Amino acid sequence: MKGQSALLVLADGTVFHGKSTGLDGTAWGEICFNTGMTGYQEVFTDPSYLGQLMVTATSHIGNYGVHDDEGESNRVQISGLICKSFSSVQTRPGKTRTLAELFAEQGKVAISDVDTRALVRHIRQAGTMNAIVSTEIEDVSELLARLEKVPSMDGLELLPQVSISEVRRAHVEGAAYRVAALDFGIKENMIRRLNAEGISVDLFPYNTPYSVLAADSPDGFFLSNGPGDPAASLQVVETVREIVESGKPVFGICLGHQMIALASGLRTYKMHNGHRGINHPVKNVLTGKGEITSQNHGFAVSMEDVVASPTVELTHVHLNDGTVAGIRRTDKPVFSVQYHPEAAPGPHDSRYLFTQFASLMNQQH
Repeated sequence: MKGQSALLVLADGTVFHGKSTGLDGTAWGEICFNTGMTGYQEVFTDPSYLGQLMVTATSHIGNYGVHDDEGESNRVQISGLICKSFSSVQTRPGKTRTLAELFAEQGKVAISDVDTRALVRHIRQAGTMNAIVSTEIEDVSELLARLEKVPSMDGLELLPQVSISEVRRAHVEGAAYRVAALDFGIKENMIRRLNAEGISVDLFPYNTPYSVLAADSPDGFFLSNGPGDPAASLQVVETVREIVESGKPVFGICLGHQMIALASGLRTYKMHNGHRGINHPVKNVLTGKGEITSQNHGFAVSMEDVVASPTVELTHVHLNDGTVAGIRRTDKPVFSVQYHPEAAPGPHDSRYLFTQFASLMNQQH
């Protein structure tokens, strides 16, 4: 019932209190926070967030509702929501409904009236960890016992839960190029941005062998974003290695970026907190220009390995912490970024990367 008490228990034993929004139940996963002030629908439906409890750093969530055409996938991907103020009404006209209606339809748990400022500060200091939230269990020890059974994101493969099971065609009339894309949990706006560049997309399940991908002689390959630990998908890494060695243009985003790194002999690691928001500063070290970017990742590529590699060059760096934000192969037409240039939500500073991908394919013709 709306207004009844709710509990959030973290793996380190820290307890936060809140209230039910009417979206009741018990949910668990890796707790993370997003600093974006808008775009919550796109965030909640991003497959990269599968298995995570979301804390929103901005106060008001749900106030402009959700739009039927603005989801990044066909369902809410987060395990549950923790916020300060949850709006059960929406104020935007058009094809919209309330966020509460969307969550209720999909059985998602959401709690409000949590001191999210204190919670985010705690996560920033203690690091990302598993957590459990409930509006129906009041015994902290019982919640901790359940939490012990939740697997760590470190070493967890989630691609089978988000990838398509059959080939999907997203073609545009008069397309100049056609790419084979591996679906690791692709966001819809990535497909839109590729199509906007005159690129038709053949989207394949994550575990499709290279021989199948190459059978139709695509002009290039695209590797999407996705959830989980990239190093947990060794067979996919081997497929990406074959893709890279094909000599055709390759563009990777987020998890796709990490797969290219692993296939190039670099290591990835789990970050203390990760980057999740729509205002992250990145520097393009090739041009010297800065970009404000949209990001969502809990793993990163080893900077030490990039610097030491004879075939990989750093192209972008995150200005907050100096982590790897983009790389390219010096011996192949292959490049990737850790952030989300399709920016849904977020700024459009990095859309040039899709044009760059099209230019690489043009050079191959």
